Amino acid sequence: MTKITFIGAGSTVFAKNLLGDIFSYPELANAIISLHDIDETRLRTTEIVAHKIAQALGVKPIIEATTDRRKALEGSDYALGMFQIAGYKPGTVIDFEIPKKYGLRQTIADTLGIGGIMRGLRTIPVMLDMCWDMEEVCPDVTFLNYVNPMAMNTWAVYEATPIKVVGLCHSVQGTAEQLAKDINVPVEEINYISAGINHMAFYLRFERKGPNGMEDLYPLIRQVVADGRIPDWNRVRYEMLTRLGYFVTESSEHFAEYVPWFIKRDRPDLIKQYNIPLDEYIDRCENQIAAWEQMRAILENEDVPLYVERSLEYGATIIHSLETGQPSVIYGNVRNDGLIDNLPDGCCVEVPCLVDKNGIQPTQIGELPPQLAAVMQTNINVQALTVEAALTGDREHIYHAAMMDPHTAAELDLEQIWSLVDDLIADHGDWLPDFN
Repeated sequence: MTKITFIGAGSTVFAKNLLGDIFSYPELANAIISLHDIDETRLRTTEIVAHKIAQALGVKPIIEATTDRRKALEGSDYALGMFQIAGYKPGTVIDFEIPKKYGLRQTIADTLGIGGIMRGLRTIPVMLDMCWDMEEVCPDVTFLNYVNPMAMNTWAVYEATPIKVVGLCHSVQGTAEQLAKDINVPVEEINYISAGINHMAFYLRFERKGPNGMEDLYPLIRQVVADGRIPDWNRVRYEMLTRLGYFVTESSEHFAEYVPWFIKRDRPDLIKQYNIPLDEYIDRCENQIAAWEQMRAILENEDVPLYVERSLEYGATIIHSLETGQPSVIYGNVRNDGLIDNLPDGCCVEVPCLVDKNGIQPTQIGELPPQLAAVMQTNINVQALTVEAALTGDREHIYHAAMMDPHTAAELDLEQIWSLVDDLIADHGDWLPDFN
């Protein structure tokens, strides 16, 4: 019987979506679902939700819940990572508030930038400890990682452990749906190829089959700019389309902090021009926390049925294809073993992957347009140095990572960067390992 383990199952809404996807496949409807979290209250809520989803879909899985991670992983065929080390408080708050004292503003701070660096340094040691448990209690497991910073975490896992891992995100398929609405073409008719790194991949092709063969849809996307129909919340990405020639897969608020061109403390006009939501993740977390108790009451109420529909997430699709052999194509974050020629070997890339009984098989892309590879390389530099710091314990590489970060370097001088890193390490305290 297939065993699927959720690490960080207290992320109830996300777990709900994934569970609904899994139970919608008849071949997985009787799986063993092992839910793990260190927060007993939130874990209990997710356990209740899991039973309600099973009831709504008329399926009978075996559902377990435990705060013992090793027990949850024992004998697992699949493990889904969906946790956040240090949580919103103190982790995320520190990642925003300390840089703000230096005039360094952020939007999301979970992928790159100084916030992404610190989140990676908090997360990688815990993730590796979890993978070392896997080596002992479920060595054949497939680890589906949803934890940000995606590229750094996944890179560290395949660099330091033999565990089979793929990093998963919904930005590729989610953005395709958004673009489809912008150009008024049903997403079901669209075929695309995207490649790059997580949160900075680009659609190399965006097209549909027409009477005369494949129709390039990029002219329709560019027409959105020409017609002045750019959504207010998406100005950054459309600007990058005009500058680089390709559309990026991650949201404008994310992309704005991966590059040096949009967030500048002495340029409030840019913040207004591109509608950049500074402190967006802080606001989002505060709103979610404020609404949680009401949401929890609804989720746990036996008299309130749960509406279950398929999500855009790839997790259940991967598990189903690996179990049944029915092929599917997903976008996964994997090791660059000759997949993208003009990005460094060994870095973490996001490419289309075929999934069937033979496993997760990444697609060889070849060379990216040079301007796309160049902007990705600025982010890969930071990822590589952060992973190196986490794996070696070398504190110097934390400074180096921050020094190379495009947004941080555009705002702070070297002395400020060193001081900022020192302050962040001090404030994170025991949430970080000791660095020498």
